[in-house]
Amino acid sequence: MWKKLYEMVKQLLRLTEEAQKNKAELKELREEMKILSSVVQRLTFELQRRADRDQHEREKIKLEVENRLLRFERRLPPAKREVDDKEMD
Repeated sequence: MWKKLYEMVKQLLRLTEEAQKNKAELKELREEMKILSSVVQRLTFELQRRADRDQHEREKIKLEVENRLLRFERRLPPAKREVDDKEMD
C-alpha cells in the first residue's frame, strides 16, 4: 500500500513538473509568436512601400521617356506635305 501511495505521489510530482514545463514553454512560444507577427507586419509594410516606390519610379521613367520623345519631335523639321509637292510640279 505504501509503495502504491509512493508511486502515485511520484507520478503526481512528475505530472506537476511536466505541467510547469509545458506552461513555461507555452509562454515562450507565445512570446515568439508575438515577435514573429511583428516581423511579418514590418515585412509586409516594407514590401508595400517598395512596391509603391517601384510604381512611382516606373511612372517617372515613363514620363521622362515621353518628355524626351516630345523634345525630339520638336527638333525635327516639319514634314513636307504632299499637296505642296504636287503644286510645285
